Amino acid sequence: MTQSAVWRGEGMMEQIRTFVVDNYLFGEKGKLGNDDSFMESGIIDSTGILELVRFLESTFGITVADEELIPDNLDSINKIVAFLQTKKLSSATVGDSPPRRAA
Repeated sequence: MTQSAVWRGEGMMEQIRTFVVDNYLFGEKGKLGNDDSFMESGIIDSTGILELVRFLESTFGITVADEELIPDNLDSINKIVAFLQTKKLSSATVGDSPPRRAA
């Protein structure tokens, strides 16, 4: 799978699901829906979120800032995928802009 395919979401959801199931649900795949809240359902606690962030940073080559450590970004598989895609778009937009010259 190409890097661009991963960023379009192909495989991204499965990589995240596999990490969560293997590390927090001990292999029980059927217990995790894409919109299930990790915190409300007790799947991941605050320490687990830090492990999840390390996984996301190393797997997807992003950096999660302290102010981004909020449930809207990291509390379900779907929220994580949306967050990662937003991070990728914002980094692509910044990198695609030509430098401005002083007049």
